[in-house]
Amino acid sequence: MKAVRFHEFGDPGVLRHEDVEQPEPGPGEVRLRVAGSAFNPVDDGIRGGYLQEPFPVTLPHTPGIEVSGTVDALGEGVDDVAVGDAVIGFLPMVADGAAAEFVNAPAEVLAPAPTSIPLGDAAALPMVGLTAWQALFDDAGLEAGQRLLINGAGGAVGGYAVQLARGAGAHVIATAGPRSIERVRSAGADEVIDHTAAEVTVAEPVDVLLNLARIAPEQLAALVALVRPGGVVVNTVPTIPTPADDERGVRGVGFFVRSDTDQLPSSWPLSTQATSASQVARTTSSSASSWSPGRPCSAASAVLDQVQTRPAPTSVSRAARPVTTDSSPSQPNGAVSNSRWLIEAWSIPVSSSRAANVCVSGRVLPKRKEPVSAASPA
Repeated sequence: MKAVRFHEFGDPGVLRHEDVEQPEPGPGEVRLRVAGSAFNPVDDGIRGGYLQEPFPVTLPHTPGIEVSGTVDALGEGVDDVAVGDAVIGFLPMVADGAAAEFVNAPAEVLAPAPTSIPLGDAAALPMVGLTAWQALFDDAGLEAGQRLLINGAGGAVGGYAVQLARGAGAHVIATAGPRSIERVRSAGADEVIDHTAAEVTVAEPVDVLLNLARIAPEQLAALVALVRPGGVVVNTVPTIPTPADDERGVRGVGFFVRSDTDQLPSSWPLSTQATSASQVARTTSSSASSWSPGRPCSAASAVLDQVQTRPAPTSVSRAARPVTTDSSPSQPNGAVSNSRWLIEAWSIPVSSSRAANVCVSGRVLPKRKEPVSAASPA
């Protein structure tokens, strides 16, 4: 089979598109025929070698920690899935990943794929969906009626977080850049602050601050002033210290996502799946040598058609089609067969992005007397 691997750590030049032996599933594993995988900032760090301490991969390594596909073969002791089942999963961080035609996966990390979007697009769901869910409900304990500020809501995680929080009955305030204003609004944010044009202010303190933005530590610390006494700050960016305020009882939680099939988006409302996947999934031309601002590959293309077409930021999880040996333009599942497509999907250095968070849409906060304020994020 074909796979994209790296035999040494480094920049995108270390990636190789090569023939490898098709894996055989071991006990408790299944082999998947890959329909899609996704690119995340952590993949860049693993390939670059600077995340080798927390994620000690063995070389040569195949990247791709998110997967969607169909079950192709069963290992010993697997009886909860069947050959032909369409599934999604968040794969173990140090195992060979899904940037290949086939990949082995522990059966326990797989969940039924949502049916409201194409299977290839569903690869963009697991990690970002789990991040949003766990940050909001496991770590922050978000409840109906609470006020939530999402800093950096324009990316993939932010799109989920806005919708999930609104669905839970929270009042959602989101920071956004000009290009993502309408997208955040369509996701359901009650209020939106253009952080490029105005100071981040709120009329009343918030119960929860969810930070998804790669901003300066002092900027995140300033946002803690917007949190009410007894509130919580959840920070998903590991390179930024998570601030707290012990005097006011504001606790800080540094976030780390974990695989949990009970929380995977296949069990979420269909509108959430379709809207979020359409925000993070993009297609490229089968002959493209770089990412193209092409049509979205999601069935929910109408959502993206309303957004200014542009290449997706590297901080956002993006659906990547598997490389195949077929010479036809595409496969039945929409998989692009040209090898350069997938190599480019794993080649984009996160450091080249203008900002690690592009924020989402909504309306500018109305001016109130004596607003609580903090420094605007970068």
